[in-house]
Amino acid sequence: MIRTARLSDAATLAALAERTFRETFAADNSEENINLHCAGKFSAEIQGGEISDPKMSTLLAEVAGELVGFAQLRLAHGAACVKGDRPAELHRIYVANAWHGRGIANELMSTVYATAARAGCDCIWLGVWEHNPRAIAFYRKCGFSVVGDQVFVLGQDRQRDLILAAQVDCLLPGA
Repeated sequence: MIRTARLSDAATLAALAERTFRETFAADNSEENINLHCAGKFSAEIQGGEISDPKMSTLLAEVAGELVGFAQLRLAHGAACVKGDRPAELHRIYVANAWHGRGIANELMSTVYATAARAGCDCIWLGVWEHNPRAIAFYRKCGFSVVGDQVFVLGQDRQRDLILAAQVDCLLPGA
């Protein structure tokens, strides 16, 4: 089940966000840089602020009451290389490793598209680490294509993210 986050979800979301970030990136980055990033991005207070932000939509994926994934969509947020009058940024989308391959990410992405459409957005964009082929393949399957790049600072490490974008009216495969 996909639902909109409530402020009472902040602590649980913070724990899941940090866990999934570490699952995704710890093997390819220094512990110091991962720790610095997580400390600055995934506290319950920070997640509470993001949940409360009227320009952000935080979506949670639950299975039998367990939080297994999430997505965060920043409305009215653009990037120079993104062509669109009313863009939204897919700020984060993660699914716990134990739930990979079970359709959770597809459900989240379908809800992201629907949320952007309801908000009047015409395109969605995101940044993805150039060394994350699994994520890049998923985004391509969901209708995204590379439109540019940007610097992402992980702790003290400057990394290259690809910027991908898709039109909101793009149909997801299998939808």
